[in-house]
Amino acid sequence: MKAATREKLKADVRRKFLKLKDSMDERMTRLWAAAEADVIGHGGVIIVAEATGLARSTIGEVRREARAGTQPAPGRVRRTGGGRRPHEVVHPELLPALESLVDPLTRGDPESPLRWTCKSTHALSSEMWARFEMRVGPKTVARLLRKAGYSLQATQKTTEGAQHPDRNAQFEHINAIAATCIEQGLPVISVDTKKKELVGNFKNAGVEWQPGGAPEQVDVHDFPGDAVGKAIPYGVYDLADNSGFVNVGNDHDTPVFAVKSIETWWLRYGSKRYAGAPEIFITADAGGSNGYRARLWKAELQQFADKYGIAIRVSHFPPGTSKWNKIEHRLFSYITMNWRGRPLRTFETVVKLIGATTTSTGLVVHATLDRRKYPTGERVSVAEMKTLNIVKDDFHGDWNYVIRPRAAS
Repeated sequence: MKAATREKLKADVRRKFLKLKDSMDERMTRLWAAAEADVIGHGGVIIVAEATGLARSTIGEVRREARAGTQPAPGRVRRTGGGRRPHEVVHPELLPALESLVDPLTRGDPESPLRWTCKSTHALSSEMWARFEMRVGPKTVARLLRKAGYSLQATQKTTEGAQHPDRNAQFEHINAIAATCIEQGLPVISVDTKKKELVGNFKNAGVEWQPGGAPEQVDVHDFPGDAVGKAIPYGVYDLADNSGFVNVGNDHDTPVFAVKSIETWWLRYGSKRYAGAPEIFITADAGGSNGYRARLWKAELQQFADKYGIAIRVSHFPPGTSKWNKIEHRLFSYITMNWRGRPLRTFETVVKLIGATTTSTGLVVHATLDRRKYPTGERVSVAEMKTLNIVKDDFHGDWNYVIRPRAAS
């Protein structure tokens, strides 16, 4: 059965059910559902179950009885809402406990409403008992996860790039540090460079409302030589404050540019919002201008720490997991949606569209244009690296470290 036909049948059954459900008792509801499934034929039980919320086993049982020519005994009809209450209603602490096990390990595309989990329902069922002494079966775990928007997916379908063996452990490590910092009132920021954009009279993906027959006129070809320049948006997302800052450069995406962007955020917003904070926690990707291998990134952060007398704690996401960086789906995705269908003809247009980005959850974004030059090819020697006051964590010191002001060492 084609997907379109299946969805149409489901919608028809749902429409009928909503009209009839108030006039049918439990027994009549089951008989009607079985009759609808029989009319549909192959796949009818699943379609009716998904449209009505009734159990497949119930519909299938009544359908088999009807085909066999046996009528269910009239008996007592259960009142609406009767029967055993769901496990999560009897034990309201169950769902939060399950979420606490799954959330740090959430995987998949963060921009999608569907969340994937890398733990099986059997493993989660065992862990619920081991950690919380709550007896919950794998089927109940699966039902609760589906209710919360999760779906169990095969591992190979969620793999993105090289998968490091300490991938999930690093996620948990970052999650724990961020939670502690937010609880203590320390700034926790997610940083990254958004996709570079050609500035000029070029087509921008997406659509927006325009008078009928009067679309925006843009160039047929997107030749880089016809561009005004290339916009390099470096973003800083404040997790606790749900606010973003984007420094739009027009030269090169270098570690110096990355740290200057963070410094600009700190001077304009962070130092006022977190006055007196002794430390900043930064989460960043493993590569790019803020990669864990970049010596210049660490050297620039050291200068930042020395200049403002504040420690900089950094945690990098494992290679191949850039989508898990909060800035990607809490800031950059909304910027992309906000300027869809609009030609980015000037740098001022880019800055204004970024600054006009808002969400129903209260996201506020500020943007500025950075016309400074950031030459490439700068090097940091081994001798210079030895002068940096870097303290590596016991767990993956290459990914997790603190840069403290040298005056305090």
